[in-house]
Amino acid sequence: MYHGVKCFNVFCIVFGVFICSAHTQKAIPTDVKILLDKYLCVACHKLEEKLIGPSYIELAQKGQNIKEISALIYEPKPSNWPGYPPMAPMPHLPKEDVKKIAIWIMSLKK
Repeated sequence: MYHGVKCFNVFCIVFGVFICSAHTQKAIPTDVKILLDKYLCVACHKLEEKLIGPSYIELAQKGQNIKEISALIYEPKPSNWPGYPPMAPMPHLPKEDVKKIAIWIMSLKK
C-alpha cells in the first residue's frame, strides 16, 4: 500500500508541474502561427527565447504600437537591436497580415 501512495504522490507532483507550466506558457494563436510560418518569421524568432533575432516577447517589451511594429517589419532598423544581425525588409507582406502579427506581438507585453 505504501508503494501505491508513493507513486500517487509522485504522479500528483509531476502532473502539477505539467499543469503549472502549461498555464505559464503562452500559446501562439493558430491564425498567427500560420502567418509566422508562411512568412518564415519562425526561422529567426521564437516566442520566449532568442534564436537569430529577439523573441516575440522581447519585441513586445519595446512598447511599440501597431503602426510602429508594422513599419519595422516592412523596414527594420538594426540600430534598435544591437547585438542581433539585421533583419531583411519584408515589404511584400500584406498589410492585413502584418497588422495581425503586430497586434499579437503587442498582446505579449507584460
